[in-house]
Amino acid sequence: MPAVAEDIIVARDILLAEYLGVRVHIAHISSKRAIDLVRWAKARGVQVTCEVTPHHFCLSHDAVIGFETNTKMNPPLRAGDDVDAVIAGLQDNTIEVIATDHAPHSSEEKNVEYGAAPFGILGLETALGLIISRLVLTKKLALAKAVEKVTVAPRRILQLPQAQIKEGRPANLTLFSIEKKWVVDKAKFYSKSRNTPFDGWQLTGQVFGVYNKSRWWANPDY
Repeated sequence: MPAVAEDIIVARDILLAEYLGVRVHIAHISSKRAIDLVRWAKARGVQVTCEVTPHHFCLSHDAVIGFETNTKMNPPLRAGDDVDAVIAGLQDNTIEVIATDHAPHSSEEKNVEYGAAPFGILGLETALGLIISRLVLTKKLALAKAVEKVTVAPRRILQLPQAQIKEGRPANLTLFSIEKKWVVDKAKFYSKSRNTPFDGWQLTGQVFGVYNKSRWWANPDY
């Protein structure tokens, strides 16, 4: 899908939302012009929100040159200017949410010609490391703002009660280090799938434990 196709869809949805007076959420925004459209719409008072995936601020279309099927996703990877626009959108809060877009596929599905392969990559197990490495440690986004974009903002957009660290409230916690260095090894993924373009990347920032529904899970690799 060329960038102009995304731009047209986003423009259409924004205009319809403005006309009808309803909310619209744009998933997986990736093009500079689409981000500019959202920024313009917000200034007009349109109830529009949007999200981006880690792969759209970590990779450009240069990653597709080798036709590695683990770089095939929807929307596709964009040009460097689009990547820069995504980061700028995160910085000025045009883009409120970072979403993993976790899309597992089996090796059999992905080990085919590029055109025949399904869209999508794993996103969950590398998300934190990519956010810390590519946004926080490079001073492009403050840690508190990055955390907000994956925790508070999604619940606000979905109009769900906000989680609180407070006596008497359910504990739903993710504990992580922003200093831990690790190398992505898809063979160690907990997911049954291995479709990641980040295999072999050295990242900083790793989850070492999760507490949820009165249960504790520890990362044995930490």
